[in-house]
Formats: sequence, C-alpha cells, structure tokens
Amino acid sequence: MLKAQNNWEKKIILFFVSQSITLFGSQIVQMAIVWYVTLSTARGIWVAAFSICSYLPQFLISFAGGVWADRYNRKRMILYADASIAIVTFGMFLILPYISQSGILLGMLLAMSVLRSLGAGIQSPAVNAAIAQIVPKEHLMRYNGMNSSMQAAVQFFAPAVAGVVLTMGTLRSTLMIDIFTAIIGIGLFSHIRMPKSEKQKASASTVFSDIKTGIQYAFGKPLIGGLLMVYGLFTFFCVPAGYLSGLFVSRVYGETYWYLTAVELCGFGGMMAGGLLMSVSGGFKKRRTTMFIGLAVFGGMAIGMGAVKQFVLYLAFMVIYGVALTTVQTTINTSLQVHTESAVQGRVFGFIGSMYAVCYPAGMTVFGLMADRIPLQWIMEASGIVLILMSIYIAAKRDLQDM
Repeated sequence: MLKAQNNWEKKIILFFVSQSITLFGSQIVQMAIVWYVTLSTARGIWVAAFSICSYLPQFLISFAGGVWADRYNRKRMILYADASIAIVTFGMFLILPYISQSGILLGMLLAMSVLRSLGAGIQSPAVNAAIAQIVPKEHLMRYNGMNSSMQAAVQFFAPAVAGVVLTMGTLRSTLMIDIFTAIIGIGLFSHIRMPKSEKQKASASTVFSDIKTGIQYAFGKPLIGGLLMVYGLFTFFCVPAGYLSGLFVSRVYGETYWYLTAVELCGFGGMMAGGLLMSVSGGFKKRRTTMFIGLAVFGGMAIGMGAVKQFVLYLAFMVIYGVALTTVQTTINTSLQVHTESAVQGRVFGFIGSMYAVCYPAGMTVFGLMADRIPLQWIMEASGIVLILMSIYIAAKRDLQDM
C-alpha cells in the first residue's frame, strides 16, 4: 500500500515538474514577443492583435481539445501538443535571420502566436484531466495547490528572465530557450506511466455532437454547471483589481518601473504562497467553506486596494489578493475533478479553458473602456462588492453544498 502511494506521488511530482519546465519556456517567449512588439511598433493595435491571437484560438480549440482528451490517450495528447508548440517555435527560430522587413516579421510572429495558442488549447484540458487520473480524490486539493504554487513561481520568474535575455541577447535566443525547455519537459513526462482511465465508448459521433453532449452533461448537473458559471464570473471580475493593476498604480502612485515591478512581484508572490498554503493544509474540510472564504477575502482586498492611499499597504493587500486568488482557483479545479466523471473530464476542463479565454478579454475590454470614463478605484471597489455577494450566494446555494 505504501509503495503504491509513493508511486503515484512520484508520478504527479514529476508531472508537475515537467509541465512547469515547458510552461517556463512558453511564458518567456510570450513575454518576449509582447515586449518586442511594444518596443518596435509603439502601437496599441499591434499589442491588441497579439493579445487576441494569444487567447481567441485557445478559446476556439478548447471545446474540441476537451473532446479529444476524453477520446484519446491524454499522455500522448500532452506530449504531441508540447512537441507541436516546440516545432512551431523552432521553425520561427530557423527562418528569423532571413526576414528583413518588420511588417513580415510581425506577421510571422502573429502566426506563431496563433499556432502556439491552438497547442495550449488542446493541451490544457488533457493536463487537468490527467491530474485527476493520477491523484486519488482525497489528495486532489493539496496537489492542485502544489501545482498552482509551481505555476505561480514560473510566472514570477519568467518576466525577469525574459527581460535579461532580451537585454543581453536577441528575440531569436529567447526562442531557443523555449525549445530547450520543451525538450527537457517532454523527456521527463515521457517516462511517466499513466494509470488507465475510463474513456468514452467508441462511436461514429462527431466532435460537435460530443461537445453538445459535454455541455448537456455539465449544465445538466447543478453542481458542475454552477462551478463553471462561478469560474467565468470570477475571471471577469478579477480584471479591475488584478489585470488592470498596472494602470491603477501608474495613475494613483506614479509612472515608475519600480512600482509596476513591485506589484507584479507581490501578486505572483501571493499566488505562490496561496498554492503552498493549499498544498500543506488542503483547505477546510468542506470545499464550499474554502471557496466562500477565498471569494470573500478576494472581494475585500479588491475594495481595500481601491480605497487605500499608501503604496506599501496596497502591496500588502495585493499579496493577500494573490493568496485568495489561488485558493478560489484550486478549490474550483478540485471540485470539478472530484465530481466530474472521468469520461467527460476533458470536455469540462475544455469549457474552463474556453471560459477563461472569453471572460478575461471581455473583462479587459469592458473595464478598460470604463476606466477611461470612471475612476478605476470605483470600478475596483464595485467589483469587490460583487465578489463578496458571490461568496454569500455560494454559502446559501444548496446545489453547491456537496462541493
């Protein structure tokens, strides 16, 4: 029994390490491309185009990616997606020296972003379903917390590494880092022997009919449908205090790189701390209690960040905000893994990926436009109030009592 336990623990840790390594390379490239485009064009339309190409393809393919994760071998899907992204990056690495016109280069980088986003949309549902395939249900909260902490650490360090590489090297050398990390991550993951999982029965059904079946399954179960809706709303209302923090700080505290850097470090540092907290404690006995507290604290910090005048206090709130963010995301992922049948987990997590790819840009568009007409502090405080009301709704909702 102890040997079996150690076996799955070794597998999941190796899995997290392999995925963190490949994610590290991908994050470096993503940051490097955005910064390169920003500095070389200084035009918002190009930055917006790259943002759309980084999220829209992932949204469009995530539905099909979820179906494929349920139909086919998840390990192979993850490996193929990682390898495909690396091949696309390597192709760009080879042709980059032969591109002399900036317009052509930007177009090629745009095409590369689309292909990489498609690969991420295929990979993400398979990764989340694979975690539930390896880890016993009673340990999912702790290990999802560990995974969140490792991903936050990657996001914490990747911008700094991207900045150093671009300063000392070139965009082409940055692409090479992604290729090397992909080779290492794929090599580690290929040695993991995945346990068997229940697959949907072979049939002549199309991808679209399987997507329809998945939607009917997800929203036919109040608990799963409720969690998906909470996730979408949570992502949308995260935008003012979280993703628009740079704009807020530059307006309220001053346009200095140190302030912006400090905000990023505190945010990702809080997310790392939240992941570690969840991996050690596993949250409260009832996951609904964990999510209620996480959402309430999250909303309270959004209100506080909009109201305070001292930058140090704002940073302290940002750390707690990051802890609460990881707590909520980990609880939602764990609850979906526990309560979703293995044969449809890929599709359910495909919906999660699609909802993020829609709700995040929608929030940026809506709240970004509002921020030019209404003080951002008011928007942050209003979003915090909505998040607190969401936490009260979750506490009272009977459909979510069995989380």
